[in-house]
Amino acid sequence: MRREDFGTIIQIGDVLVSEDVVCEFFACDYPVCKGACCIVGDSGAPLEEEEIPALERDYPSFCSMMSDAGRTAAESSGFFAIDREGDLVTPLVPGTEECAYCRFEGDNCLCAIEKAELAKPISCALYPIRVKKFKGGGMALNLHRWDICKCAFERGKREGIRVYQFLREPLIRRFGPEFYEALSAAAEHVIADQG
Repeated sequence: MRREDFGTIIQIGDVLVSEDVVCEFFACDYPVCKGACCIVGDSGAPLEEEEIPALERDYPSFCSMMSDAGRTAAESSGFFAIDREGDLVTPLVPGTEECAYCRFEGDNCLCAIEKAELAKPISCALYPIRVKKFKGGGMALNLHRWDICKCAFERGKREGIRVYQFLREPLIRRFGPEFYEALSAAAEHVIADQG
């Protein structure tokens, strides 16, 4: 197959990173989108199994910042749900696409966990990167494109911020500083090759 069929894949240890993660521009534009990714979708945000005990432990610290409907959902169904694909996800408010851990300030949707100065689920922090785990070990980082994030792609391009740059802190949180340094170095080469 030709390189053009799939683009460049960067391998750092057992992690494969798609070219889009380093080449595409992205920077969340909350004043425009108002946190739509937390209230639109067919299931909750993906959760790592090891995040569930922290959600339960920290719940008293952030539950007062959640909506009433969110608290009811979390307290009646639990701190996580299993979606139709069998994945662990954040619970949703019944009858909506809204994450139970949301809070609203005017028409802005914010994360109650983050508002309490706690680490929100890594899948939320890494968005629009989605992590795909392989059965034999290893994982892939791919860019998820969603029309509600159009303003973020536009802002990133306008301000010259690439996906991996915008997500520096969550990438370091999930994969470590050495991974991020290697990714940055690889990005420079991939971007130079495209220029």
